[in-house]
Amino acid sequence: MAVHTTAGAPVETTSGAAVEQRTRTFLRVSVALQTATVLLQAVSAGLLLSTSYGESVHGVGARVMYGASMLYVLAAVLAWRPGGGSPRPILYATGFLVLASAQVVLGIAHVPSVHVPLGVLIFGLSVAVLVRMPAARAVRTVGTRQ
Repeated sequence: MAVHTTAGAPVETTSGAAVEQRTRTFLRVSVALQTATVLLQAVSAGLLLSTSYGESVHGVGARVMYGASMLYVLAAVLAWRPGGGSPRPILYATGFLVLASAQVVLGIAHVPSVHVPLGVLIFGLSVAVLVRMPAARAVRTVGTRQ
């Protein structure tokens, strides 16, 4: 971070590398959150089949998972535009949101023959994206020590 003065008051500015690191971290966290919510949906599907309260838990989990998919889209856009990253994660995030939308529709329509395999596919793809995503590493700038 650099400190500049404007009319006598110090103003901190953030370097481009720091913004990129933060947006990559946000992107990675959002994918991890999405993956975790999809896994919890699998657990709540088991509750759906075995308990009286399972339907409520699975319904709430569906909303949380859908919200996590929307957060992933937001993180992908932020990593691309202000963060200076690739636009490719936007395609992945949008694809997940489309799959999540189909998953919700199929769940509401009670079509388990497609709903369950699609959930497994979503989980597998989400884990694959998370594993392949590069870790956000500290970026060294010239002339500074970390």
